[in-house]
Amino acid sequence: MGKKIRLGILGGGGDSLIGVLHRVASAMHDRYELVGGSFNPLLDESIKFANQLGISTDQVYTNLDILIEEELKLPKEKRMEVVSILTPNFLHFSMAKKLLENGFNVICEKPMTTTYDEAKILKETLKMANTVFAVTYTYTGYPMIRQMREMVANGDIGKVQKIDAQYYQGWINPIIHDKEKRSSTWRLDPEKSGISCCVGDIGTHAFDMIEYVSGHRVESILADLNYLYEDNRMDIDGTILIRCENQVKGVIRASQIATGEENNFTVQIYGQKAGLKWAQENPNHLYLLEDGQPMKVLKPGHSYNSDISLDGTKLPPGHPEGIFDSMGNIYKGVARAIRKEPYDPGEFPTIIDGARGMGFIEKAVESHQKGNVWVELDKD
Repeated sequence: MGKKIRLGILGGGGDSLIGVLHRVASAMHDRYELVGGSFNPLLDESIKFANQLGISTDQVYTNLDILIEEELKLPKEKRMEVVSILTPNFLHFSMAKKLLENGFNVICEKPMTTTYDEAKILKETLKMANTVFAVTYTYTGYPMIRQMREMVANGDIGKVQKIDAQYYQGWINPIIHDKEKRSSTWRLDPEKSGISCCVGDIGTHAFDMIEYVSGHRVESILADLNYLYEDNRMDIDGTILIRCENQVKGVIRASQIATGEENNFTVQIYGQKAGLKWAQENPNHLYLLEDGQPMKVLKPGHSYNSDISLDGTKLPPGHPEGIFDSMGNIYKGVARAIRKEPYDPGEFPTIIDGARGMGFIEKAVESHQKGNVWVELDKD
């Protein structure tokens, strides 16, 4: 496999959950070495954080511009090969574009940008750069989600008839009812988050998951979003009807005001012969439903699973794996792509997935604003 891939990270410092997730995931399969980055807008804080991590401060920088300038001065064998973008949404586009223009591979948190136009620009920039670009729709890395995808693709459930994805959280409930809090939360600020909060943050996960597991592209949607208060500019709840190719229909339900819910993300897909159900809070169980048969539970690590599911399983059957493992599988797939090793297209979401996610977000808002009408998504 050669030397480890030299990784830089933008954002994710301090007690950032997403920072911990990416650092652990990158270390999981011994494919990466974290060499530096810009973890905080203040250089002193970034240096302090690097010291806490036990990495050299030689490649810790004040901002992205200085990072690129200094990294390009280094010999190729010392330069960062891939940079992960973990900053707030509004910084994703400019950072990703600069990195691509300067020849870096990129791993970007979702949503990939704040507008669909920006996403299309990034797609063109990537064509010129000819590097690797991944978007961390984290849940696609779960072994049983990958098993679900393979079973649908292999025709195990027959022709797909119905798709249902739900993503319910309650974290914003204590904030939304306080006028001062809701006006000072960055997730509810269009300047920092883009045009959507709930759909942009979690609804896009459900959209990507539907296309990932079903193999069907969503062609049109009808959205009914909830802002709850007139002075709140961002959606915090919504229901979206979807129409896919081949007459497949379904629904996406997303909410950040589902009081008491933690991270209740579920996906169900029903075919002529059988149905499959999966829940993120119990990710090691994939339920198979067939007419006239008892419900079956498929679990990771068993020989009956597909190659891509088994490749993403590190532990023997009966040992639970979680979200760190899921993200680790995405990082592993990106490493294979960077090193030009064979890999399955389902190992990591690409810039195409990121751009389709942005198109979905904008069309959901458009559908709602036009009075809950059907709108078509771009085919790209």
